[in-house]
Amino acid sequence: MPTDQERYDQGMAVRRAVLSDAHVDRATAAATDLTADWQDFITRVAWGDVWSRPGLDRRSRSVAVLSSLIAHGHHEELAMHLRAALRNGLTIEEIREVILQAAIYSGVPAANTAFRIASEVFGALPGDQAPGAASNATPGTPASASADVSASAPAGTPVSAPADVPASAPDEGGAK
Repeated sequence: MPTDQERYDQGMAVRRAVLSDAHVDRATAAATDLTADWQDFITRVAWGDVWSRPGLDRRSRSVAVLSSLIAHGHHEELAMHLRAALRNGLTIEEIREVILQAAIYSGVPAANTAFRIASEVFGALPGDQAPGAASNATPGTPASASADVSASAPAGTPVSAPADVPASAPDEGGAK
């Protein structure tokens, strides 16, 4: 049985890989006496126990997380995990499909909000990583949400979100 410290170390490694060093540094630096135990808990349990399990790869975990966040209206976490999904190898095209799928089971208003947030997140990506103009937009889908990655990368190419992508929403655990 791993110790709490081993779980924390494993969780911190996974958390940094998925969310970026810059994001985790901001979240941990913003910890207060009130939130320090929470930061420790999510690092050990969410990242060290659950995200570290071998049963699903990180792409699959991102799909599950995006779907759940859309369904429950957790918009701040959705913005963060859209960036994480890119880091985990999902393409903007695949994320669009996740949002469309969520629309069927979570509702149109939830998908509308998810597309708006995705458009904001992806619009903040640096030049060669931002989605290009949507010339092949699906009818009824916001143009920015149905865009593939820029012309410099073939459609379906994973886009890595760099560590310095600005956050458009509070970090996990309420840290900014």
